[in-house]
Amino acid sequence: MKYDSLALYCGSSVGNKPEYAQEAARFGEMCARKSLTLYYGGGSIGLMGAAANASLALGGKVIGVAPDFFTKGEVLATNITEMILVKTMSERKQLLEEKADAFVVFPGGYGTMDELFEMVTDAQLGMHFKPIAIYNYLGFYDLLIQQLDKFLQEGFLRPFHHSLLITASTLDELFRKLDAYENTNDHTWLEKIKR
Repeated sequence: MKYDSLALYCGSSVGNKPEYAQEAARFGEMCARKSLTLYYGGGSIGLMGAAANASLALGGKVIGVAPDFFTKGEVLATNITEMILVKTMSERKQLLEEKADAFVVFPGGYGTMDELFEMVTDAQLGMHFKPIAIYNYLGFYDLLIQQLDKFLQEGFLRPFHHSLLITASTLDELFRKLDAYENTNDHTWLEKIKR
């Protein structure tokens, strides 16, 4: 699949292990080297800041989308290529979904989960056909992946929806799977629900 941009969903904290921020920085560097525009939540802190700064340091294009109630300089980046300010978190998600060609989920908390599940629900409903990848770095998402498997096993998720999500445990695997992505949604099912 051809893609020119990625949206990164991740923590506004760095977490308890320095490896998380180091890996976010490596991701930002890879985006710059691949000439991929990096869309993200506009933060200057946490994994967000680590990825954005690393991409910028190599000449990457970084675009933040953030609600205007956050404080610039304290929370929001002032050094990125472009900052798009919106009124609400919902607007932020909608704009990121519209702008980016693919979505990557790094370690994070409630906000990251909110973004992941809105993107995959929209993919399930055929509102977009873009890849969504969970980066299971250091096994961070092992339990979430088990829960997604449980959804499938118990009949609350169809196989073609379960396989909408990419999972990867290394950056090389992540980009390889994004390159090879094919949307698995069932168009017959989509036609039935939209009549």
